[in-house]
Amino acid sequence: MSEEKKSFFSRLKDGLSKTRNNIVSGIDSVFSGFSNIDEDFYEELEEILIMGDIGVRATQEILEKLRTQVKENHIKQPDECKEFLIQNIKEQMQVEEAAYEFEHKQSIVLVIGVNGVGKTTSIGKLAGQLKGQGRKVLMAAADTFRAAAGEQLTEWAHRAGVDIIGGNEGADPASVIYDAVTAARSRNVDVLLCDTAGRLHNKKNLMEELKKINRIIDKEFPGVHRENLVVLDATTGQNALQQAKEFGEVADLTGIILTKMDGTAKGGIAVAIQSELKIPVKYIGVGEKIEDLQKFDAEQFVNALFDVADSD
Repeated sequence: MSEEKKSFFSRLKDGLSKTRNNIVSGIDSVFSGFSNIDEDFYEELEEILIMGDIGVRATQEILEKLRTQVKENHIKQPDECKEFLIQNIKEQMQVEEAAYEFEHKQSIVLVIGVNGVGKTTSIGKLAGQLKGQGRKVLMAAADTFRAAAGEQLTEWAHRAGVDIIGGNEGADPASVIYDAVTAARSRNVDVLLCDTAGRLHNKKNLMEELKKINRIIDKEFPGVHRENLVVLDATTGQNALQQAKEFGEVADLTGIILTKMDGTAKGGIAVAIQSELKIPVKYIGVGEKIEDLQKFDAEQFVNALFDVADSD
């Protein structure tokens, strides 16, 4: 395993410590507290998984599979099926390789999410990483409603060493996108990352704004690869799932960036979101540094959660 991957794994492991205490210690107590596998055993497991923010649908699918495996393998002792449980959780969260196609194509990535979830920071980190891969990146500061958003994004653009197109506070976000798309085309940019305003309480306006932005992109840059990533704050647990559903009503979401995984007991929400919405968690953030935002790896995530050595 590369040093960078290794250090991220250890940071992820540290970051998931509260979630581990919340879920894994409960699971361990079920495995050690039951001498045989019966309905009470499954019920107890179900309760712990749901309370750990893994979500009802994911929990049901994980346990349904476990019941089948227990029968097929004639397992009698609870501790003999723990490996199956861990594997089933991993399977709930697998992300296809194709999820990161945008990194290798000429792409426009709209990043949406409510204020305070780490949207601007995530865009900055993503820009830095793509630049590090040798991609030509441009940012668009189309969140013109929040005074500090443009300044914050400009700061990240400097840090990542990429150009930025911005508008004045209160400017029409669609006009910023128009300027940015035009610039991306003329400069032959690989990835255009667009920060957009996240106002869920005014869904109708947001929907209109996103429609307008989509029309501009379709007209000015037909055929470009498109991504709509929603940024969610893991510390809000089930509320993050709700936000993802609501943003899914206004935009065709292609992926999720889950921030603030460090220091939350609600890390199980990563499983719930993927299972409930069938939208992949593509990136997770466990800290402030550029390298603290990483591609989501189900194997790595569940190994870190259960404190198993990472196999890579």
